[in-house]
Amino acid sequence: MLFFSISVYGQKIPSKKIIKVSKLDKFLKDDVKKQLSENGKITLEKLASYFRDQFSERYYYNYKTVDNRFAEYSTLYTDAKENHISRALDHLGKFPSKPQWKLPFNYQNGEPVNAYALRHLARQHKMIDIALYYFYQKKDVKYIDYFTDQMQSLNYALKQNEFETIEDGNGVYEAFRSGYRVLNWLEIHNLFLGEEAYSDEDQLTTIATLLQHASYLYEINQEFKSGNHQTRGLSALAMVSILLRDFVDTDVWYKHSMNLLAEHMRKEINEDGFQFERTVHYHISDIGNYFYVYQLAKNSNIKVDDFWTNKLESLFGTLTKIAFPDKSAPVFSDDTDTPWAEKNDISEALTLGFLLFEDPTYGYFANKNISEKMYWYTSKTQLESLKNIQQAKPNLKSYVFSDTGYYILREGWEDKDKMLVVSAGVDEKKPDHQHGDVLGIQAFANGNVILPNYQVRYSLKDLELFKNSMTKNVALVDDELLGKKYTSNKGGSGFGKFKDLPKPTIIGFQKDKDLEIFIGAHDGFKNIDVKYTRQVINVENDFWIVKDNFSSDKNHIYKQVWQGHYSLENAPNLLRSSFSNGSGLDIYQLNKIDKVITDGARGKEWSVVSVNDKKDFSFITILFPFSKYDERINETSETVNLKGWQTTSEIISDTKNKLSKENKCLLFDVREVEIKGEKYQFSDKVDVFIEITKDGFIVQSLNDNVFLIKNRLVTKEIKPLEILVFN
Repeated sequence: MLFFSISVYGQKIPSKKIIKVSKLDKFLKDDVKKQLSENGKITLEKLASYFRDQFSERYYYNYKTVDNRFAEYSTLYTDAKENHISRALDHLGKFPSKPQWKLPFNYQNGEPVNAYALRHLARQHKMIDIALYYFYQKKDVKYIDYFTDQMQSLNYALKQNEFETIEDGNGVYEAFRSGYRVLNWLEIHNLFLGEEAYSDEDQLTTIATLLQHASYLYEINQEFKSGNHQTRGLSALAMVSILLRDFVDTDVWYKHSMNLLAEHMRKEINEDGFQFERTVHYHISDIGNYFYVYQLAKNSNIKVDDFWTNKLESLFGTLTKIAFPDKSAPVFSDDTDTPWAEKNDISEALTLGFLLFEDPTYGYFANKNISEKMYWYTSKTQLESLKNIQQAKPNLKSYVFSDTGYYILREGWEDKDKMLVVSAGVDEKKPDHQHGDVLGIQAFANGNVILPNYQVRYSLKDLELFKNSMTKNVALVDDELLGKKYTSNKGGSGFGKFKDLPKPTIIGFQKDKDLEIFIGAHDGFKNIDVKYTRQVINVENDFWIVKDNFSSDKNHIYKQVWQGHYSLENAPNLLRSSFSNGSGLDIYQLNKIDKVITDGARGKEWSVVSVNDKKDFSFITILFPFSKYDERINETSETVNLKGWQTTSEIISDTKNKLSKENKCLLFDVREVEIKGEKYQFSDKVDVFIEITKDGFIVQSLNDNVFLIKNRLVTKEIKPLEILVFN
């Protein structure tokens, strides 16, 4: 059964049926009944008029201004018309005004409707386009009729018990789908409130339908359920309880929804401010869920507690902390707005943040116009405030989201500044949206994403490819990928997830120094008995070194995967990509590589560098961004010069893998060094940074484990990232 027969609170408004319009007044609060009654009766005309008045004050904007708003909307968003018309005609062509709500059934052209399409019918997204199409078409009343008929058809399906259920995986009344439907229908209701063709009975039928939806959302969401599906439903429940607070049950709905949303905030917004599913898409989706409620509460002068407010504001702050220098954001896991895109647009979300909190740092990222969608959820005063946005460039540089597991090495906020991100987290409770990119990196330089990740779309057949490791900047072994045991969901929408993902371990992170260092490990190859660690070093904001370390008792093929379009004329030890502005990226290997294989899909490419038949091996890879041709690694020179760093050193050592500049030296896989005539031994092959000083030298461990350093007089232990001074 879909509906529970008993709930904690004995609701008066039914969840199993729609209240008849003629009976709606029976469910009003007593004080409202008294206010509206004349001779003991409340006419439908008076009830409809009352709620029009309430919506004019409570909704995001006054419905009486719709005509003026639509004229302004048409002027501001000239490209929107074509899109709205296309989407409206698509929906009108596919579905009759009274469709079925249970599979199987066919489109109007006779082709079968699949689960993915049914879910979007249930959300009623394109009904918004039809409502706007009504205005584009000079108010042709048949589009109002189409909306009311489609709503009534669902109400009829409810009565006949002929709709998809949650058990089928495509529940029409599932919290996410019905929650979105409520959001969309509320917008349409407000758009149509001033239209003669949207009769009093139509308006009250919509209200009765929204009440039934809210009653059901309250009933099936008594306990916390992790994820954005319940959050979307609770947001809708709170919205209805604010807008229709004249009815019984709504006080309980509001308190319950706000308390449970607060629990989502406690459990699903990490202490570092990132939404727990670790994606920009779902992070921004949660901003929307909370924004809709917070904005309505503000309109009605309903106090929202400080915890709620602070958590919401932290979501906006996080977006500023992950941003690339061009004000976009990296692609993290299941970002789905623009398939194959290599960046996320965060300007719309931070425009909302500025409207709510007037923080000039949010204003730095904000747009002068609100997005097409959110235009209908903002007040005239807020729209006016965007004409004079206060802006302040962030002063934040490198940053760590220690709970979520994103490590950001950022040079600054100028157009050509560099930034690298390491993804080093997996949510323990719900890693459904996680990709196979543990310890994967992305990088930005000279105005370009030089090491990209890609957005995905659930309905595409190659979702698994773009969720897994071949489309990430990671290290691999043999034919192993980091995402294992992929399964699609039973609903058939295309969404899929990995049951097995590596567990990352953070060994150390140092920021805000000339050398910024990340050291981590994961257990993604434990099934084949290979140990793995990755070091990422930001060298004076000029270039990065990535060192991937593998260790096993058996021979394996070890690999690195690099996303991008690379030329191979100097392969395998040098790969080069270039961009439209003449900048580029050189990927240079200090250790000898056996081969490079290039592959791709959907217009994207990647190169896989590999070595064969090794028990232990380390890739020591220099990622060298250049802004113009003559700043590249000079492939014709016998020596390599990297912004003054060279592959030679005055420090005598037993390793060929070294870079030095003036009195500084980076040494990899070294066992012994000689400094100022004194020899020093390490207990194993290690990675260190050494700087010669006037009185001696300092040594810092770049290693992934503890080791010993000794000479003829002393033996000292040194931990990862620890610095020792020798005088």
